Amino acid sequence: MGTDTSSQLSTDVVILGAGAVGENAADRVVKGGLKAVLVESELVGGECSYWACMPSKALLRPGIALHGAQAVAGSREAADGRLDVQAVLKRRDSFTSNWDDSGQAEWVAGAGIELVRGRGRLSGERQVEVNDDDGNVTSITARHAVVIATGSTPTVPPIEGLDAVTYWGTREATSAQEIPPRLAVIGGGVAGTELAQAFSRLGSEVTMIVRGSLLNTFPEQAGALVSAALSEEGIDIRTGMEATSVSQSDDGVVHLELKDGSTLDTDQLLVSTGRHPATQDLGLDVVGIEPQELSVDVSGRVKGAGWLYAVGDAAGKVMLTHQGKYEARATGDAIVARADSELADDVDSWSRYAHTADDCAVPQVVFTDPEVAMVGLTLEQARQRGMNASSTELDIAVAGSALQADGYKGWAQMVVDEDRKVVAGMTFAGQDVAELLHAATIAVVGQVPLKRLWHAVPAYPTISEIWLRLLEKYGL
Repeated sequence: MGTDTSSQLSTDVVILGAGAVGENAADRVVKGGLKAVLVESELVGGECSYWACMPSKALLRPGIALHGAQAVAGSREAADGRLDVQAVLKRRDSFTSNWDDSGQAEWVAGAGIELVRGRGRLSGERQVEVNDDDGNVTSITARHAVVIATGSTPTVPPIEGLDAVTYWGTREATSAQEIPPRLAVIGGGVAGTELAQAFSRLGSEVTMIVRGSLLNTFPEQAGALVSAALSEEGIDIRTGMEATSVSQSDDGVVHLELKDGSTLDTDQLLVSTGRHPATQDLGLDVVGIEPQELSVDVSGRVKGAGWLYAVGDAAGKVMLTHQGKYEARATGDAIVARADSELADDVDSWSRYAHTADDCAVPQVVFTDPEVAMVGLTLEQARQRGMNASSTELDIAVAGSALQADGYKGWAQMVVDEDRKVVAGMTFAGQDVAELLHAATIAVVGQVPLKRLWHAVPAYPTISEIWLRLLEKYGL
């Protein structure tokens, strides 16, 4: 048994959390000429690399590829088999590096970033204390800033008996080594819906318990299109439903009591009911900040502490990896600029130091089959902000979609700010629509006038022709 030791470090910036967001913040700081220390208690690379974005998409992709072949006459006849489950799981494992972070740790070292493993918490202004599994304590002083990039943690619903049941969260689902015969999913958001389809196509009999409607943060027509497709595949989607209690028998079967009085037995329960910032037990109270009241400005600086920043899920604004990385890049640049006395408190919107896109131009994709891709504001969100907004909607029925799949079903919506005559939001739903999204993101971020957008001619025959049809229906 080793002897407990204490050590001290001094650096320019300390980043709590070495996930994708923390890595980006540290990299930006170092490229700006400062020194940085990353603190991580789990795997370097974080949730996205090992338990979220990458493994979940790796589980989904083989089923989508097979279904894509089956949707076209000619290839359909050659693709009449089922997925090879072990091959799918082996490929998934390769994308997580078998949950070995040595490659990511090598990248950190190669980028000139120091890594300290252990649980970090604030111990004072610009002070961080790190405790590792061996009882060692490292005290780190930051000359300029501390960045919170600790991500988020699952929100557990208050269901009677849940604490006495062995169930999956998204981590357990994305790292599963066996496919359960029956899977019940509580939750109808992005993660729950994606994993429901992935496991259904891998052989599970899936039932979804959804309190509202499926994918209810997206336009209703988009959610309905996905719901219909999943139902056609045999997934039992029970909307407007809740589990009131759960229990588990000696043989491992989980028994659910539902609010309508019905019951459901399953071999495995997946609870996917959202996430919240992982800001508890970080020592925020030591510096006078209540974790639930943590708030950041447009550069990521925590209000009430000019030296403290928060980015990614921990900031609580947008819980998407790509948006967190965007925030990290801007915040890293802001820290460097302030260290060089080149940036004051106020930050201009759309500058390199601002997270402006968080407010009006967040791209997001539901990687189900069909996909949903959305950026900017829905019609309801636009009007809630007082915007004079209109909506133009169409089924995706162009030459490109007809070639993509026999019987292609899709839907698109364009939300327009009528006062400025620019696109405020776009949603696409259908097979392979995710690759349409960046063009829409550019249109929203660039505030491209519709009269100029009319001259962006879509190549024929591609699904992008839906842009032309939407603009025509709008009146151009």
